[in-house]
This record gives sequence, C-alpha cells and structure tokens, in this order.
Amino acid sequence: MKWKRSDLQQYVQAKEYIDTILLPLVPIQLSNDEETDKYSAQAEVMSILANGIEKELTGRTMLLPNYNYLKTVDITTEVQRLNNWTVDMQQQPFAHITYITFDSRWKKEEKGLIGNLLWMPAVQTGEIHSKEMQRIIRDQVGQTVELIRSYWN
Repeated sequence: MKWKRSDLQQYVQAKEYIDTILLPLVPIQLSNDEETDKYSAQAEVMSILANGIEKELTGRTMLLPNYNYLKTVDITTEVQRLNNWTVDMQQQPFAHITYITFDSRWKKEEKGLIGNLLWMPAVQTGEIHSKEMQRIIRDQVGQTVELIRSYWN
C-alpha cells in the first residue's frame, strides 16, 4: 500500500494485516549543483527501489512518502524528528518500522532510531533506465525484501 487515498481507504478496512511501514530517508541539497544532481539521481533510484519493495510486500506493508531532509543538517537532530514520526506511526499500530536510505550518516545514528534502518550503498550510474541499472535495482529489491521478512519472524 502507498500513501494515496485509495490505498489508505483499503488500509482502514484491513489494518490488522498491514503491520510494516517502509519509509525512505532521502537527502536534498540545492546549494551545490554537483551535489544536487547526485542527490536527485539517488532520489529517483530510491523511489524505484521503494516501489519495488512495496510491490513485493503488498498486503503487509505501507510505503510512506519520502522523509526529506537537508544533506547539510546535523543528522543527530533529524534522529529525534524521525523518532517523533515513528511514535505517531506506532499508534496505528505498526509493529515494524523500516527506514531505507543511501545516506551512510544514518548508520552512525542507528542505535538512536526506534525502527530498523536498512542502509544500502548508492548505485553510481549514468542511466537510471538502462538494463544494467534495472537488474541492479531488482537484485536490491529482492535482497531487501528478504531482510524485511526476517524482521517478521
């Protein structure tokens, strides 16, 4: 399920089965042209990846919109903000909160997070729609789905 009206209406009817939140953590930066290009490409890949994971785990997972933050901020301040979001999510209740990101700074703060963090190295490529990139993303989706399923046991 995704954060859209029709899916949320279904969620209300079947919330006892939807116990996992998937929340992409996506940095943005507009002050540096090179970095802007890099982070926008990563955001595109993250969107494809997150949608692929949600599709594989349909019926048990809710994909939320990206959690965007400035790349230049102190990540420790974002930890508290993200935990506030998580506390609100757990009121539904969602038993499993999974954050996915390419930003390694989150890994250093993982112990302070309420949910499970899945950090993946960012894929460096020029063409997001190339066959090679699509294969890499499919592989990442498959591996990530298996990891999320392991949290359910």
